[in-house]
Amino acid sequence: MTEKKINLAESHRLRRLRGSKFLRELVQENDIKVSDFIYPLFACEGQNKREPIAAMPGIERLSVDLLEKEIHELASKGIKSVLVFGVTDRKDAQASQAYAQDGISQRAIHVIKESCPEMVVMSDVCLCPFTDTGHCGLIENKRVANDSSLELIAKTALSQAQAGADVVAPSAMMDGQVAAIRELLSSSGYQDTAIMAYSAKFASAFYGPFREAANSAPQFGDRKSYQMNPANLREAMREIEADIEQGADIVMVKPGMPYLDVIAHARSEFDLPIAAYNVSGEFSMIKAAAERGWIDEQAVVKELMLSFKRAGTDLIITYFAKDLANWLNN
Repeated sequence: MTEKKINLAESHRLRRLRGSKFLRELVQENDIKVSDFIYPLFACEGQNKREPIAAMPGIERLSVDLLEKEIHELASKGIKSVLVFGVTDRKDAQASQAYAQDGISQRAIHVIKESCPEMVVMSDVCLCPFTDTGHCGLIENKRVANDSSLELIAKTALSQAQAGADVVAPSAMMDGQVAAIRELLSSSGYQDTAIMAYSAKFASAFYGPFREAANSAPQFGDRKSYQMNPANLREAMREIEADIEQGADIVMVKPGMPYLDVIAHARSEFDLPIAAYNVSGEFSMIKAAAERGWIDEQAVVKELMLSFKRAGTDLIITYFAKDLANWLNN
């Protein structure tokens, strides 16, 4: 029998599974759904107050009395989780409003859980919006002091758990912050409160618009002495591993878009849920380009979200959550 020569051009036609929309969907490896997204909320002081954030079109700071309506709107779109940031002008050297029982974050969390108990409320745990220096820890000898900041960071997390937060999210990048929070939560009867650690948080140029939103720009220097060097991948894995060992339930890579390699590497090494933060600079760039007609916003955002899922993320914190819910629900 004569051996038939295989025609490789015919046997390897990968286009066969791309011929129609339904066929493409049938073999699609990753997908996005509304429940993947966590929407950041900025709660501010005052009454009946909406403060547009100039650098982030469509995003506003809301006074606490407006949060109930906002939360019900989000829930009606299928958004199941929010990440709460408190914004205040009441700042001091000890960041006392970060852990005050009647602090802006605590009041916001309470209102959200009261109005929509099924909403998963995550709360940012950091001192920078509440210190008069804008730094994420206490200042000693003109430097950010790691160890003396841990007690206040843990107190902040506990106060947020007491207000009703389901998940506390330490973002200060102080060494040992997850362990300090886990120990205080457990000893105070909140052992079931989850921790989503900002584990690989890089000292990024993509945070600019957020600092306007949260009124949290540092008053001197920068945050490079405690946030990660953008050049380091192996160190990011060490940071993530350390947070897991200290009791983190979810780990995060921030920013998301410029650090897809970090997400993918973390996915290959760790089994915990991984969150990506699609940060303000990424949001603002896309919005600006879309406003000028340079890109198709919906197509670009969906492609970006798929890139996060493809890299290995389980949860995506994004200011596009409302837009995505509208697009995906229609």
